Amino acid sequence: MPQETRIVGLDIAKGKVDACIHSLGLRLTAPSTAEGEAKLVAWLRANRVGRAVMEASGGYERSWAEALRAAGLAVRVVDPKRVRHFAKAAGRLAKNDPIDAETIARFAEAFPDGGAQPHDRAREELARLVQAREALKDVQERIKQQREHQPPAIVVEALAAVAKTLRAEMRKLEASIASRIKANPAFAHRAELIDGVPGLGDQTVAGLIAWLPELGRIPNEAASALLGAAPYDDDSGQRKGVRSIRGGRRKLRNLLYMAVVGAATQHNPVLKAYYRRLLARGKEPKVAIVACMRKLIVILNTMLARDEPWTPPAQAAP
Repeated sequence: MPQETRIVGLDIAKGKVDACIHSLGLRLTAPSTAEGEAKLVAWLRANRVGRAVMEASGGYERSWAEALRAAGLAVRVVDPKRVRHFAKAAGRLAKNDPIDAETIARFAEAFPDGGAQPHDRAREELARLVQAREALKDVQERIKQQREHQPPAIVVEALAAVAKTLRAEMRKLEASIASRIKANPAFAHRAELIDGVPGLGDQTVAGLIAWLPELGRIPNEAASALLGAAPYDDDSGQRKGVRSIRGGRRKLRNLLYMAVVGAATQHNPVLKAYYRRLLARGKEPKVAIVACMRKLIVILNTMLARDEPWTPPAQAAP
């Protein structure tokens, strides 16, 4: 097998990595240390491996991906759900780290369509900042919910202090996110185009840049699918099931949902008109919002593909 197509599957945990070159029947376990990274790289070079495939594993994969890219390997990070469904389809019910590494390698051999993702360190760092800001926002919402249930005075005081600190830290993160976008010409240009669409705030713009870098470079259908706003059929024979959305990038969809609620009900004339038409046709409000989300992502994808600003029709809203 040529070097550029020889694949290693990597199952990455906090303290170690299990590797499997399925085509050669070889395995290796290495610790998550500088020595372990060197050991893995030397082993892959000795076996003429050109591509490494790993699952997204909560961030533990980042250092390994960086080390392998620095060593000249192409790196592909895949969705763990796809790998697990592949294992079940193959009847592989047992699960441990060496088995998972082999399953990842076999998955990559069976589905080579994904290829290796180009590495963009600046976008990855921006994505981590956006994720951190959203995590603090989630904590803020939980504190707000606790304060609604009339807790004791000492609890109210403690929650207020934590909420104050959260607001300050979120402002710091937002300032850092804004400065990174401004300092990167490509990010700044994308932000300028996206920000021209009524109803999208700074954090929504940052999320689109960080979490959907494919926007403007892929077909509209693919953009909707990546967002997780594309409806899928559920038909069989004479049965016509209800179409529903599934998959996609949940964090981005959650971030965009609330922005679209405001845009479709108040701020964006195109989405507002579309939302009203859907309601008039009997669509449920949540279904109509998801449809507006899908319409918005298509608009943004087209704008970025053409490098054109927001130019709504003159009579967008009734």
